[in-house]
Amino acid sequence: MRIVYPGAFYHIASRGNERKDIFREQEDRERFLSYLQSANQRYGALIHVFCLMDNHYHILMETPLGNLPQIMMHINGAYTTYFNVKHQRSGHLFQGRYKAILVDKDEYAKELSRYIHLNPARAGMVDRPEEYLWSSYQYYIGCKKPPKWLENGFILDYFGDKHSIAQKRYRAFVHDLIEREYKNPMEAAVSSTILGSIDFIESIKDKYLSDKKADPNLPALKELSGKPSINEIAEYTKSILGEDRVLSREIQIYLICKYSGKFLNEIGRCFNIGASGVSQANRRIAIKMDKDSGLREKICRIENSLKLSRMKTSCYYFGSGGLHLPQLLTLVMLSTK
Repeated sequence: MRIVYPGAFYHIASRGNERKDIFREQEDRERFLSYLQSANQRYGALIHVFCLMDNHYHILMETPLGNLPQIMMHINGAYTTYFNVKHQRSGHLFQGRYKAILVDKDEYAKELSRYIHLNPARAGMVDRPEEYLWSSYQYYIGCKKPPKWLENGFILDYFGDKHSIAQKRYRAFVHDLIEREYKNPMEAAVSSTILGSIDFIESIKDKYLSDKKADPNLPALKELSGKPSINEIAEYTKSILGEDRVLSREIQIYLICKYSGKFLNEIGRCFNIGASGVSQANRRIAIKMDKDSGLREKICRIENSLKLSRMKTSCYYFGSGGLHLPQLLTLVMLSTK
């Protein structure tokens, strides 16, 4: 499963199998660009940025029709067929599945475009990015007239209303990092799946992941989309605490409150108690943990077993009046790698 919806914006990357070259000569690169053009014409793909290296490529792409799988099947599939026939080979050309990171374009489009356009200079293939013929950079700074299928206006609009001024400012923006160390913006992607603000990530999860089963071939997406179930938490807790039923029950309640995203009354129904009983049990464990390092260690073992320690949650506050914040679901976000 990919996260797909109309208007989604992606950083796409695909590498040659065994890191071998996927572009051997000029005709190969020209043919690949022709598939970007046909993806635009047939499937409505908006190509914002591209860079064809020797053994991989980068694309910033927008999908107005929410049809990323069809677009990528066309691009990678057609190019593989061409390449195998042209170079008299067979089998896979690309290494595994293409990477498609969903991007909050308003936050990251500019920075990602710079990162992609600097690839050839960073790899030592050229001194300046404008010297490289197989990226969209030359079209961004006015060296060449852009093809109709290249959508460079969205990013250039951030640099000014007048096109010529925007091109100059964009060139300065890119050149500013040519000889400087800088952080790869993709390192901020959550679980190598989504790049964006917390609000963006949460909106994607709520709209497109909450009712879907995760693809077993995409463990990162599985982690992002799924909260642990009440049964999972209960079983792991029982397996570690053994026959101490009272303590096990209270720790189950504590961890379910903390990680499951369930309302107090939902949790209470599982234990035949009310919302206030859930709040009291949770508070008792919190107090015991402050005083008992052994208990903290046991709970840590349970969290590690469930991989809950990789999640960040918003804070419940259990005061005398019960649950104050939040009244809605727990915010669960995976830490960045």
